[in-house]
Amino acid sequence: MLFWIISALLTVIVAVVLLSPLLRASARATRYDEGEAAVYRDQLRELERDKAGGLISAEDADYARAEIGRRLLAIAGREKTGGEGDELASEAAAGGSTKRRRYTFSQAFILLCLPVIGLAGYLEIGSPGTPDAPLAARIENPGDDVDLLVAKVEQHLAGNPGDGNGWNVLAPVYFRIGRLDDAELAYRNAIRILGPDAERMNGLGETIVVRNDGIVTDDAQMAFQAALKLEPNNPRADFYLALALEQSGRRTEALAAFQAIAAASPPTAPWMELVNQHIAANSTGVPLANAPAIAAAPQQAPAADPAAPGNPSADDIANAQQMSEADRGEMIRGMVASLDARLKEDPNNFEGWMRLVRSYAMLKDKQKAEAALQDGLKAFPAAGAEGQQLIAMAKELGLDIEEVSQ
Repeated sequence: MLFWIISALLTVIVAVVLLSPLLRASARATRYDEGEAAVYRDQLRELERDKAGGLISAEDADYARAEIGRRLLAIAGREKTGGEGDELASEAAAGGSTKRRRYTFSQAFILLCLPVIGLAGYLEIGSPGTPDAPLAARIENPGDDVDLLVAKVEQHLAGNPGDGNGWNVLAPVYFRIGRLDDAELAYRNAIRILGPDAERMNGLGETIVVRNDGIVTDDAQMAFQAALKLEPNNPRADFYLALALEQSGRRTEALAAFQAIAAASPPTAPWMELVNQHIAANSTGVPLANAPAIAAAPQQAPAADPAAPGNPSADDIANAQQMSEADRGEMIRGMVASLDARLKEDPNNFEGWMRLVRSYAMLKDKQKAEAALQDGLKAFPAAGAEGQQLIAMAKELGLDIEEVSQ
């Protein structure tokens, strides 16, 4: 019953707000008409005085009286027959009547139709029979609502801050919904109360990495190193520590670390695609644009096909480890040239063109990079999605797009 009383009050308030402009306009029009009629009546009295004083002839007085009378009739809205002046008065009266009808229709619509439409719409799409659901009751039975589940655990932890299992459950949920500051705090509380384990240390490290836009900071490295001590066979921690080596420019060590992950992992492991990407990047010296976490690998762009032209083989990578810097650079140039030759034979390889343009750019050979871009755009025109990706990458690499497109 309280709901319907509140709804009725709100309806009345809305109706008053909508009607007030119409009522004010009608009142202003009425006051204006009354003032104008009073002026015309004064003119009639003044006309009689002028006629009595001989200031105006009887004929002119009759004409003036008729004109003033027509104006009064137009204001009053009275209808008369006969004479041109009466027709003008009737037209004016009709205009005033139309205006009043519009006001009346608008007022009736607001007072009757809007409440009826609102009530019918609520009965159709609303749930008037549903009982109230206070927050406490909804938290008690959250169902599948993640926000309510989180609120329920938070409410419990507010009264029991020493419940390590509660923090341990809440931390990965915070991470998945993007509340990274809360996730880090929850992981630290769980570690403080329950003690460190590999899963919690990995979770803390990954949260710190994501908070820092993918950079493996010193705090994150300490967490992953602790996870490795607790669980030596830990590809997640191995990956982030290898990524830290790559980000610090220690590519030879990073390559060896990624290779170790690949050797210790089954071929069908979900993180192998991403690991292979980093192996290829560190062996050729071409950095990846971003270094995503293992958990994000299925959502990233597909890894390079090992059979694609120009990809380094396992033997190439092993040999590269034992070469000098000059020999390794020569080997990389040979691989890039081999990729270039194979793409000219089989140009229908978008990933190959992307790798070739990037490789030439990283080798500081702008002329060949632009030539490769031009050839790639012949196979994948700029009007298509692949061509747009080629152009976007070329802009990032600082290539002359206008010269290539001519």
